Amino acid sequence: MKTNIHPDYRKVVFMDTNSGTSFLSGSTKQSNETVQWEDGNTYPLLKVEISSDTHPFYTGKQKFADKGGRVERFKQKYKLQ
Repeated sequence: MKTNIHPDYRKVVFMDTNSGTSFLSGSTKQSNETVQWEDGNTYPLLKVEISSDTHPFYTGKQKFADKGGRVERFKQKYKLQ
């Protein structure tokens, strides 16, 4: 493998914004936010909208309220309403 071309792989905390559940995993994704984990160490924080805690495939049911459809979110984003 070539040297100095690969991103740094490190531990990060993923937080599901719908349920508040967090889990520690590895990633190369960068983040400006940090959080102190259960082991006392500080890790970068990555917020995700859906994780295995809220996805209907894993839970068998819908656990969170719909934040609106694509069209509504587009109109809100570009202030077309």
